[in-house]
Amino acid sequence: MRHRNKKRILNRPADQRKALMRSLVTALFENGSIRTTEAKAKALVSAAEKLITKVKGKVNKDEQFNAIRDSKQVVFTETASRNLLDYVGKTKKQSGFTRLTRIKYRAGDNALLVQVDLITE
Repeated sequence: MRHRNKKRILNRPADQRKALMRSLVTALFENGSIRTTEAKAKALVSAAEKLITKVKGKVNKDEQFNAIRDSKQVVFTETASRNLLDYVGKTKKQSGFTRLTRIKYRAGDNALLVQVDLITE
């Protein structure tokens, strides 16, 4: 049963939604911040926080190889995976790794654009 099992659909089939999240997470860790619509940004924050928490738990337990394996299941590129592990190694935070900042409304369709940043202490 589906009771109270909430997720963001983003008007896409499951495979396209998964590919979109993987590419957004990869772009976030490659660049440190990205601009996207509010709905995609909220879904991205959830996916990125879960990945960081999962990798952080394994890095702290000296399971570096398993942390790399888990990061490569979500992140496409080697640089993004390396940046993720560097970020996890540097930060002492337990949660709240990302920040959403509203920017403007897009001219074509009036969609709210949001900037997602990785918070560095």
